[in-house]
Amino acid sequence: MKFSEMPYRRIDAEMFEEELKGLTAVLQKAGSGEEQLRIHERFYKLTDHEMTMATIAAIRHDINMTDPYYEEEQNYYDEKGPVFQNLVVAYQRALYESPYRNVLTQKIGPVAFRNIELAMRSTNELLVPLRQKENALITRYSKLLATAEIDWNGEKLNLSLMNPYLTSGNRTVRKAAWEKYTAFFTANEAELDEIYDQMVKNRTEQAKLLGYDNYLPLGYDRMNRNCYDRTMVASFRRQVKRDWVPLAEELHKRRAARLGLDRLAYYDEKVYFPEGNPAPDGTPQQILAAGGKMYAELSPETAEFFRFMQENELFDVLGRKTKRTGGYMTYLPDYKAPFIFANFNGTSGDLDVITHECGHAFQGWLASEDPVREHADITMETAEIHSMSMEFFTEPWMQLFFGERAADYVNMHLEDAICFIPYGTMVDEFQDIIYSNPGMTPEERRRTWNELEREYRPHMDYSGNAYLEQGGFWQKQHHIYTLPLYYIDYCLAQSCALMYKIRMMQDRDAAWKSYLKLCRLSASDFYTGLLKQVGLDNPFEDGCLAGLADAYRKLLSI
Repeated sequence: MKFSEMPYRRIDAEMFEEELKGLTAVLQKAGSGEEQLRIHERFYKLTDHEMTMATIAAIRHDINMTDPYYEEEQNYYDEKGPVFQNLVVAYQRALYESPYRNVLTQKIGPVAFRNIELAMRSTNELLVPLRQKENALITRYSKLLATAEIDWNGEKLNLSLMNPYLTSGNRTVRKAAWEKYTAFFTANEAELDEIYDQMVKNRTEQAKLLGYDNYLPLGYDRMNRNCYDRTMVASFRRQVKRDWVPLAEELHKRRAARLGLDRLAYYDEKVYFPEGNPAPDGTPQQILAAGGKMYAELSPETAEFFRFMQENELFDVLGRKTKRTGGYMTYLPDYKAPFIFANFNGTSGDLDVITHECGHAFQGWLASEDPVREHADITMETAEIHSMSMEFFTEPWMQLFFGERAADYVNMHLEDAICFIPYGTMVDEFQDIIYSNPGMTPEERRRTWNELEREYRPHMDYSGNAYLEQGGFWQKQHHIYTLPLYYIDYCLAQSCALMYKIRMMQDRDAAWKSYLKLCRLSASDFYTGLLKQVGLDNPFEDGCLAGLADAYRKLLSI
């Protein structure tokens, strides 16, 4: 069904509660594991429908954050979402405590029961008012950014639509664009600080109600980190500082020389060529059509997937003034349909939507026939392998989008992928420090950001921009506000995607088969187990990044 034709009806909270409590009671009275599995299929149907309706409302709200009808619907799910989650966990607890657990585990798998354990630890009726407030704060932050109006040469642009000017080949233009861009954050600095203060306090209070000292253990549970902990993440961060930052800094020096500069300024950070970055040719419709050709040739599976997405209008990618910033893939279970949301703005980032978000969507579509719904509960460090690796698998088709500058795009993309890992890891350490010290003032947070920049990105030079010099850059990173602790996942996944890049160069067919296997395995195994099954190295193991960095030094002749 086309997205525009999908009917929407608000989930009745009382009816949902009655049905799910009834299902929980029936489950507890069942006389065998086989009977419980049949009841569990009814749970899938009920919760899939609730998820579908909430997701349709969220997408339509994000498409136009000033639409009063869907704004009210989003407010409703902000309020009811935590209540629904508690009801789901109560049902899952009955499943977890079943006397027929062995039968259930054989069918659903051990990962599902580990995730239920984490959900039980991180959910409590006492938290409902705090989670409702947290949801409202997230929506407030998202709307503040989505409704930004920047006066650019007489035209009113939002943050997303400023991107072409932020990466302009004309250094004077991009410096002026960055000044306008950061002026928005300067003007709203007090509100951004207030929102984040409330978020940190709120999440800390939730953690303390559950008996934790701070939010970090609760946040790890909510991210379903079911096979690794903070100690392992800290070890990964040490590898990044020791083994990866030097490689990234060499690439930054190379880029400065390529741009004819002695040193990169903050407004040069995302520019790779003196004439400017390669941008995709054509209209959004032509870009999508080229995507269809690319996926038709990549594999039979991707051909069928992209055709399904286009026929059912499962893209909303045009940048608009009142549209939420950023991009994502989400899923509509009733229709077994992924949906891709983005903001095309005429930069190479538009192509990333056709590769990165389609990597997520392809995996969701490929795994949609799996009858075990728990296998869809993929942890983010695994999900991001699907997307980031697809960016590399599609490189042979870049001439469809960039013409004569296809090689420029491929080289830029690889540099950007390598240099992202220090930044993403820094975002994670920043959050680890913030939630370990929830009483920090806004000024202390900014100083912390600056200190981490010197460790992870020593080349950064914010001279002349007071907001950025004082350490305000992080406030534009919406994950820090809306998806706490979700960023190290990108770094772990990028490491694996870079492994796939090397393997593609050695044996492309074998690499693709490994990737397809990973997609189909979904969440049937833990992250570390999945890596082993498809032959990828474990980024948590000391020496992993050192070996990968050496491989890229040879490839790039550094």
